[in-house]
Amino acid sequence: MNGAVVVHPRFPERRGAARASRWWGKAWVRAVEEAAYTAGDAQRARALARSGRIGQIRVAVGGFVAAVEDEDGLWAVQGSVPVLDDAACEALVETVAAETGRVAALLAGDLPHTLVEHAEEAGVELLPYGGELGSTCTCGFWADPCPHALAVLYQLAWLLEADPLVLLHLRGLPRDDLLARLHDRGSAPGPDLAPADPGEVDLDLAADAALRAEAMLGDLPPL
Repeated sequence: MNGAVVVHPRFPERRGAARASRWWGKAWVRAVEEAAYTAGDAQRARALARSGRIGQIRVAVGGFVAAVEDEDGLWAVQGSVPVLDDAACEALVETVAAETGRVAALLAGDLPHTLVEHAEEAGVELLPYGGELGSTCTCGFWADPCPHALAVLYQLAWLLEADPLVLLHLRGLPRDDLLARLHDRGSAPGPDLAPADPGEVDLDLAADAALRAEAMLGDLPPL
């Protein structure tokens, strides 16, 4: 798996629809539903996403892995998202640095719409479309993506809503890399504007979570 791996805890069972509530989460969900082969696959995936039967999601540059359980067994899902090239990453960093408050907004869990619009004007498509969401699953389903992969993609929408830096990480610009590049430009926030990374936890707990995720995923090949 490329880049640093961030292990996110599994979601508990959720009642009601698995809907996104923030604009970039809704854009991600639209891409997921574009990727679904049938409306029935998407419906089954939404129910599975709410069920609490998806293990920790591990996110890295360019991809993610998770274990999914259903009535037929335990399956390993591996997904991919196109990575921005060096020029695109540089343009994205410049876009973040171009307006005061953007990096603070990202660190606070917001993704300014103007940031994405200006990135697009610079030739950087931050939010992927359906055809760019790749996946494989050990279930052997006849269509790609299968409902298990779609369910993980739905849960990724919730992660992205809580922390848009997860989206940047997937696309090739992890949080530490972004902050280092901004610091080089003199644009990094001061300590009072840089809250602790919500993904940072006690190292022993993180290691335990990673080991449990590895055990669930078995011999899944690297991204």
